[in-house]
Amino acid sequence: MFQFCYADEASIKEELSQLKARIQLLENRLEEQKRSAADYEAKFKDMDEQLHRETGVPAIKAAGLEIGAGATMIVQGTGNTNATEEKKTGRTNASFSEDITISKEFEGLDSKAFLHLEAGQGAGLTDELSLYSNVNYDANDEEHVSVSEIWYEQGMFGDKALIVFGKLDPTVYFDTNEIANDETTEFLSDIFRNNPAIEFPDNTVGIRAAALPFDWLELNYGAFNTNGNWDKISDNLLNIGQVTFKTNFFNLPGNYRFLGWQNRADHTEWLDEEKQKEPAYGFALSFDQKVHDIVTLFTRYGWQDPKVFNPDMTASGDLNYSLKHSWSAGLQIEGKPWHRENDILAFAVGQAIPSNDYKKSFDPEIECRNEGHFEAYYKIHINDHLSISPDFQYIWNPFGKDIADDTNGILVGGMRAQVDF
Repeated sequence: MFQFCYADEASIKEELSQLKARIQLLENRLEEQKRSAADYEAKFKDMDEQLHRETGVPAIKAAGLEIGAGATMIVQGTGNTNATEEKKTGRTNASFSEDITISKEFEGLDSKAFLHLEAGQGAGLTDELSLYSNVNYDANDEEHVSVSEIWYEQGMFGDKALIVFGKLDPTVYFDTNEIANDETTEFLSDIFRNNPAIEFPDNTVGIRAAALPFDWLELNYGAFNTNGNWDKISDNLLNIGQVTFKTNFFNLPGNYRFLGWQNRADHTEWLDEEKQKEPAYGFALSFDQKVHDIVTLFTRYGWQDPKVFNPDMTASGDLNYSLKHSWSAGLQIEGKPWHRENDILAFAVGQAIPSNDYKKSFDPEIECRNEGHFEAYYKIHINDHLSISPDFQYIWNPFGKDIADDTNGILVGGMRAQVDF
């Protein structure tokens, strides 16, 4: 009897000991799970911060790659489609574009690679209007994804110089402006995005070299193929140079750019059409200056050889023309006074002035007036990923008043939505 009770007690103690060991094992496992959960939470927090980025910052950083994406949607309407047979007919059109960028900086090598993929749909109103300078620079009626830019950049001399080569967009480096150089967030009209008196080719093979000998001085030179098919690139070069003075008057930043260019693509003389292999050249300036904490001014001017024209550059309806001058000016006001710090109100006015030789080469009855542009937009900051911009434009003397049976001004109203992923 007593021996049986003793044996039963020993068995119970052994089971209790095993149970304590199991409890300790479970506690250890629970502690490991807590540590794993903490590590996961930290990693998730880092990923969340990367995904919820500020505007203009790459959305994701992975394996050293910076990846960003954006989309632009534009709707515009007008009561005068002067490039159509109907003319003076109301029309509302839309366009859409999307951009994906991938870049990588190579640490220790002072270099960078960049890829820009682009697609779009809809020409907007650009096919409906005959103008020296059109109303929607973002229109890109190309549904298939294409390589818009791909280049390699190498820094030298401790970031005092660099060289870039590949498929480039010349307007990223030349004729730039702080408040009038981005059709997705700033002015939509071609004349305010870049100077129409400069013959920039579309994105093409090229090389750009830059030097920053002083903090206040930047030197740029570029050579770009102009024929679009990458053949005989040395025979069809746009050579362009730019000097930029960076100022800080009264602690307010400014940029003063002076540039000259020569386009060696085949041009034809207006008054002697047997001369069909002439180059073109010109000069320009682009200034921007902050004059108040919330106000920035800009101006542009350009002149090009008035004796020649590029037969590949036409207005809607295959109309040849050439400009002699172009100028534009405007301002941007930030929304702090009405408690909308991230909103922007902006106005601009400008003219595209045709060549006198262009006028002489046709019937002397043509008007060949200076085409005037006005644009105003208000960018409403919804959040860091979405902005909406009502946009209004008015063009007087469209195409110099030389569209048959139509000399009326053109009023364009529109809305732009910009989404940054």
